[in-house]
Amino acid sequence: MAPTIRHTVVDSPYDPLTLVAVDGVLSRVHMTGQRHRPPEETFGEPDPRPFGEAIRQLDAYFAGELTSFDLRLNLVGTLFQLRVWDQLLRIPYGETRTYGELAEELGNPGASRAVGLANGKNPVSIIVPCHRVIGAGGGLTGYGGGLDRKQRLLAFESGTGEPAGLF
Repeated sequence: MAPTIRHTVVDSPYDPLTLVAVDGVLSRVHMTGQRHRPPEETFGEPDPRPFGEAIRQLDAYFAGELTSFDLRLNLVGTLFQLRVWDQLLRIPYGETRTYGELAEELGNPGASRAVGLANGKNPVSIIVPCHRVIGAGGGLTGYGGGLDRKQRLLAFESGTGEPAGLF
């Protein structure tokens, strides 16, 4: 039996976000113009019903009331990607890690480029916080949603900026 895929679009301070669920479980969060964004035909039928809790938590996050998401996720990737995404979930709100630090935490200190590639393929932007990963020298490097969004997200989380837009 084919999985049931549904999507909804919600406003955010970082432009609209497209949330996609497979069999009722959040599997993707895409930004407008995001690199590696799949074709919209893969998002399934529009239906906001599977996304109530995700929307509530995203709203609380953007309002500065939530620093850690508690959502069931359906992440699909290679074993290495899943390990990287799990490490991303361990980076505390307001903190950053370098690609090299993540590679070391995975037990493979020479894998910083592979970590970067896996980070860039993260299917659940913001909730799986790939924006918290920075370059070895502390500079902002690669972000599927664009460096401007990454900078704004990091400034928001560090308390030096606010999300532009709704809030």
